[in-house]
Amino acid sequence: MTDAAHEGPLKKVPLADFHRTHGAKMVPFAGYEMPVQYPAGIIDEHNHTRAKAGLFDVSHMGQAWLHGAHAADALERLVPGDIKSLAAGQGRYTMITNDYGGIVDDLIVTGHGDKLFIVVNASRKHIDFPLIADAVGSEGELELIEDRALLALQGPSASKVMAHY
Repeated sequence: MTDAAHEGPLKKVPLADFHRTHGAKMVPFAGYEMPVQYPAGIIDEHNHTRAKAGLFDVSHMGQAWLHGAHAADALERLVPGDIKSLAAGQGRYTMITNDYGGIVDDLIVTGHGDKLFIVVNASRKHIDFPLIADAVGSEGELELIEDRALLALQGPSASKVMAHY
């Protein structure tokens, strides 16, 4: 399987075998082979998530650690969000901006004590990560994570589901 928008064979998310085993329909997206629906169907999945909770594999998104004592200061020159005040485990939705204040892309930054965890959009990670690395320069180190699963639990019962874990 290939993706017309990306050259070469599709990458597989870490949970690809799980998705296939459980009947997921796999489609190309942003250079990855991704599950788009399960046998219950898109409408049932949508309604279940809106009424209760749904778990989504977003492993294709760009993930990175940003290390460095002054990395948050440097990142704040690229995003309008307050990054320095993030407590451990606290996340902030913000945007990468260009020199004119225009939005390049959105991202999520989470505090983890002496480092930051960054998640960017899959189709833009080849643009976003170099911008972040350039902005941080010698004040930090961007460590890309290429082989880790990332799940998103969404819906009104998401916090109740997480309370069991």
